This record gives sequence, C-alpha cells and structure tokens, in this order.
Amino acid sequence: MTIAADQALQGRVAMITGASRRIGRAAALGLARHGADLVVSARSARDEIEAVETEIRAIGRRALVVMGDVSDEADVARMASEAASAFGRVDILINNAAIRRQAPLLEMSLAEWREINSVILDGAFLMSRAILPAMIANGGGTIINIGGVTGHIGASERAHVCTAKAGLVGLTKAIAVEFADRGITANCLVPGKIGGKRSATSGASPGMAREILLGREGEIDEAAGMLVALCLPPARFMTGQTVHVSGGLYMP
Repeated sequence: MTIAADQALQGRVAMITGASRRIGRAAALGLARHGADLVVSARSARDEIEAVETEIRAIGRRALVVMGDVSDEADVARMASEAASAFGRVDILINNAAIRRQAPLLEMSLAEWREINSVILDGAFLMSRAILPAMIANGGGTIINIGGVTGHIGASERAHVCTAKAGLVGLTKAIAVEFADRGITANCLVPGKIGGKRSATSGASPGMAREILLGREGEIDEAAGMLVALCLPPARFMTGQTVHVSGGLYMP
C-alpha cells in the first residue's frame, strides 16, 4: 500500500535542535506537512521558535517548544524528558544546532575552540545519547546530523568549525554501526553555500558562486527538502552516509 505523502510520517514525532530559522525551521514545516508532530528547540530567540511552533500548528500538527543549550548535559536531559512527557516518543532527531565564529588559528583561544565544538559536536553527541533509548524502546528511529561543507574542503580562520563539522561524519558512522541492529539509522546532511536571509555568505562577491558547478548559492528549501527526504520511509535502507547538497561545490 502506498502511503500518501502528507501522511507518510503520521504518528511519528521529530525533534529538531536549532529550529528557529533557516534549514531547521524549513525542515520542521516540511516534516509537519508529511504528518509528523514536532519538538522544536532553540537556545535563545524564544519569539522566533514560538513562531515556528505556531506555523506547525497551522499545518494541523502538534508542536512543542523546548528551550535549552545542547552543550549543557543537564539541559539536554531536561529537553529529552519534556519531549517524552509531551509525546511519549521521539522517532526522528535532527541535530542542527550550531554556532559560527571566525578566528585565525594562531590567535584562537582554547575557549573559542571549545565553544564551537561544544555546541556542534558535543551537542550532537549529548542529544543522540539522550534520545536513543526512547527510539530503541519504540523499535527504531532516524538520526540526522547537519554537517558543513567546510568540514570537507576546509576554510580559513574556521579551524574550530571545520573540525566540529568533520567530527559529525565520524559520529554519524559510529551511531549507524552501533545501533543498526536496534532499528536506528543515522546519516549526515551537508549543505553547501546556502543563501537567503541571515546567510553567512550573503553579500559575498559574485566570484564565490563560480566555485559552485551550478553557478549559484543554494536555497533553504533545497537543503531542507533533502533533509526531509532522509526522514521519510523510503530512506530507511540508508544509513551511515554523508549526503552533500552543494550544487557541485564538493564532490566526494
């Protein structure tokens, strides 16, 4: 029996960190359109994340906002508990929370290095560790880590970001191997240069686009659309993979 697209995730609950804007927000709305209920998380900007909650409910799905810092172990435990109390399950976890900074390597402090890695890499580890038991108890689940193209091609003055994003690839593979026999799949989505409001590359020179085979920056919905696809039933035979949405900027 073919499941209608808008019902493909009926009865499923997805949790997304860093969901207040851009890819996180677009993915939350996309999953809701496929029938999922959502737990959306942010560290700050409560007004923005509550606006996303309102949009999800307008689609006709349930939504819960949980505020917290993914780099804080106690916060993560509370966030997972709130999600479980509200919905009784989490079937999809998208580790999207991240911060970006720039600093020359020789001037970068250990505190700056740790700040980036604590949110991007430690955060994905802590969230996965907190949510996996519930997924296993419900017979399986999907984890998607949001990587970054600089973790594959490098970038000047972003050693901390490059390292953290590259580390997500290893974490993804480790989860895929360790939990496959318990119905867990794990994949890593790597957006390239995605434009739009609040883009880190907005206002860049036109020459930047020439590095991309398709000759332009990507759109938020193009990255979010692939992210949603990785959460749908046809992707259940895919695990341990890194998927690039970069217009040909990077080709593994």
